[in-house]
Amino acid sequence: MEDTYNNRTSLSKGAKDIVKEAKRHTAKKVNKVVDRATDEYSSHRKYSRFQDEEDEDEDFYRNPPRQDGERYDNEEGSSDATEGHDDEDEIYEGEYQGIPSAGDRKQKEGQVALGQPVSDATRDRKGLEEERQADEEELAQQFELIIQECGHGRFQWQLFLVLGLALMSDGVEVFVVGFVLPSAETDMCVPNSSSGWLGSVVYLGMMVGAFFWGGMSDKVGRRQCLLICMSTNGFFAFLSSFVQGYGLFLLCRLVAGFGIGGAVPIVFSFFAEVLSREKRGEHLSWLCMFWMIGEIYASAMAWAIIPHYGWSFSMGSAYQFHSWRVFVVVCALPCVCAVVALTFMPESPRFYLEVGKHDEAWMILKQIHDTNMRARGQPEKVFTVNRIKIPKQLDELVEMESETGNPVSKAFFRMKAEINGIYLNLMKCFNYPMRENMMRLAIVWFTLSFGYYGLSVWFPDVIKHLQADEYASKVKIHNNERIEDFTFNFTLENQIHRNGLFLNDRFINMKLKSVTFIDSTFRNCYFDDVTSVGSFFRNCTFIDVFFFNTDIDDSKLIDGTELINSTFTHNKIGCQMTFDDDYSAYWVYFINFLGTLAVLPGNIVSALLMDKIGRLSMLGGSMVLSGISCFFLWFGTSESMMIFMLCLYNGLSISAWNSLDVVTTESFPTVRRGTGFGFCNALCKLAAVMGNLIFGSLVGITKAIPILMASSVLVGGGLVGLRLPDTRANVLM
Repeated sequence: MEDTYNNRTSLSKGAKDIVKEAKRHTAKKVNKVVDRATDEYSSHRKYSRFQDEEDEDEDFYRNPPRQDGERYDNEEGSSDATEGHDDEDEIYEGEYQGIPSAGDRKQKEGQVALGQPVSDATRDRKGLEEERQADEEELAQQFELIIQECGHGRFQWQLFLVLGLALMSDGVEVFVVGFVLPSAETDMCVPNSSSGWLGSVVYLGMMVGAFFWGGMSDKVGRRQCLLICMSTNGFFAFLSSFVQGYGLFLLCRLVAGFGIGGAVPIVFSFFAEVLSREKRGEHLSWLCMFWMIGEIYASAMAWAIIPHYGWSFSMGSAYQFHSWRVFVVVCALPCVCAVVALTFMPESPRFYLEVGKHDEAWMILKQIHDTNMRARGQPEKVFTVNRIKIPKQLDELVEMESETGNPVSKAFFRMKAEINGIYLNLMKCFNYPMRENMMRLAIVWFTLSFGYYGLSVWFPDVIKHLQADEYASKVKIHNNERIEDFTFNFTLENQIHRNGLFLNDRFINMKLKSVTFIDSTFRNCYFDDVTSVGSFFRNCTFIDVFFFNTDIDDSKLIDGTELINSTFTHNKIGCQMTFDDDYSAYWVYFINFLGTLAVLPGNIVSALLMDKIGRLSMLGGSMVLSGISCFFLWFGTSESMMIFMLCLYNGLSISAWNSLDVVTTESFPTVRRGTGFGFCNALCKLAAVMGNLIFGSLVGITKAIPILMASSVLVGGGLVGLRLPDTRANVLM
């Protein structure tokens, strides 16, 4: 019995010795693997090792190195480091080891304890973010080399044209509002108290859209977000041309503005991520030309379509489709073309790498390489990249909605989570060391937009004010006239009739344009098919008058006008547009067309010199010169002088816009590029709304305040822009 007990004790002790020896060998192997990886990463990190790293790792595990630099012949070989080791000193698993001291708990970053690797769950967030930052630096350098190997060719030019259409749509959206505003408000009978809301609502929609879609592009991808926002803009812009009510029209333009708001931040982020460092500044500047092309397109279409009021149809008197609605449809065409073309383009490979999708990114990079090589006549050239660095992916805690919730609550909950994620990503843009640069960028964006859009509104309004003064100076005044048994079947324009007496007169198939009757009397008169624009009857008396198919209503019978035994039959519904011979409409659109053409030389110069004289010099210099040019507005006393100043200002300011777009694109890392650019572009639209309201309220009142305000903000913003960091030599982080 005792022998049996001794045998069991010996057997148990032998088993423990075997387990102990196996644990010691396992711990040594794990320690060697971790130490080698740590030393290699910290001491001699190279980008060329990504291609053969897997082979080295496999060889390392097959024949791990000894501490003296040699390799074991097999895994069961003994180590000199274990000779003389006292087996009794081992502490078995589960045995009490005492309370660890504070010094035992403090370990250097990257070390492992007792052969056990540190898991992501037990490491602090800061350490993981620092590791990801190091990975992103490696990826930036390697990706630059990969893009250089892919070359610059057919693929970049195809993407250039597709993204250019999207950017052109943004330029069209900005200017289409100003062109249709007078006609839309007249056609929909908008009172003066509600006028001007259209321009502000569209800019507010673009402001929210820039922030939202820019942030979403950092989460779900550049291409997908651009497709959604462009489709939203195209659908609601097309729909707005058919709605009749002003409120519904405002809603459609608001949603259309929300959609197109994401175009600018996504387009520049997308295109910059497929360009090498030496090509980036120049080609981003060429891309800016499409915004100018959008301006020219909108101006030319407005000049060619809106004044032609015969381009319209109606379904009774309730539904009118005038020429300005045709213009809205035509302006939606670039957006539709951009959506169709974008469906044939791939996602940004840099975005895929940032979110850990290595295979998808590699396939797109290979597509870029093969497309460019075939265009060069070198189809046999092979894409040599096998492995690309992937930044460490950090887990995010996302609160999930209950499965039992209804679809509306789930969608609302998902939207709330996405907006919160965009906000947290934006806050990282204001952390050190990006805080100062972010504040400077915000100031430059706000000041440049405030001065540019403010003066863009002020210039045309001043010109129209000068035209109105000249038009008013040519008014014909008729006093104490008496007209009896006469038929008016022609247009009356720019006239004032005081103390007139009209007896048994007939107003048939005629038009009244800017005609005012004051203290006049109409007796036994007949009005048939009369259209009036800007015409009023002030303190007049109508006795036994019959109105048939006219637009004369209470809004035009003002200041105590009295109706005695008068009848209205089949009145026209809706407000009436202006007429075919409206020369001022041609002139206003032609002025805007000239102003946009003046931007062309500035675009060409900025693209050619962007990489030669630097982004900051061009940004600061252009803003300062634009501010100085505002002082010459003191001499703008005629239409021709104001048109010349408009062209000069547009030509000088465009270089600032182009360089600011390039600097902003290069200032943010890939994971926050859309968010940061979207925030800056949202500030741009906010400044545009403020500029429109402030400068528009000063038209016809004073010149001093708009000139001094625009000059000061432009010069001040230009000086701040000179203090931004030079991004010309940066690789895209």
